[in-house]
Amino acid sequence: MQVFLETERLTLRQFTEDDADNLVELDGDPDVMRYLSGGPATPREEIENDILPHFLNYYTRFEAFGFWAAIEKSSGDFLGWFHFRPQEGREENGVELGYRLRKSAWGKGYATEGSLALIDLGFRELGVERVYAGTYEENIGSRRVMEKSGLKFVRSYRFTTEDLQAMGIDPDTFPADEFPGEEVEYALIREDWERRRASEA
Repeated sequence: MQVFLETERLTLRQFTEDDADNLVELDGDPDVMRYLSGGPATPREEIENDILPHFLNYYTRFEAFGFWAAIEKSSGDFLGWFHFRPQEGREENGVELGYRLRKSAWGKGYATEGSLALIDLGFRELGVERVYAGTYEENIGSRRVMEKSGLKFVRSYRFTTEDLQAMGIDPDTFPADEFPGEEVEYALIREDWERRRASEA
């Protein structure tokens, strides 16, 4: 197991091929998938052939960006994942923050704890200038995590074909106009992170 980052209660480690069952279980919960697929589970075939290889490919391309399995230290349980990654077509030195956790881990501060650790690492050691995150406008829980992590509301918008391509989604199979409602973007820039750190010192 290659550990990437540790917090008070979490270990963030690299994914392995043995994590397929963990991802199938995570994406099999309709509540977890509510704002992602509308509820339906991600098929095991897609996880094994597309999603997990995509996660693993990041480790060959980047030393410190990618997808990280979140493990609860006290129990050793798989809680879900975080990602912290640059996206093609987005700003230079900007990275996207994301997370997907089991329902049993909701409301316990894990998403905020992991997010804060990744944000601090990005600004402190990785030369990041801006961290951004997005979610569906009605996903209040995810928006609260962004706010608690220091990100501020930037805009609401609808996906364009270019947005989908930047996320690795094929616009021919999932057109932009099929996404319901609006997305919201939150962000934190280095200057504001430094100001917050100074006020906490």
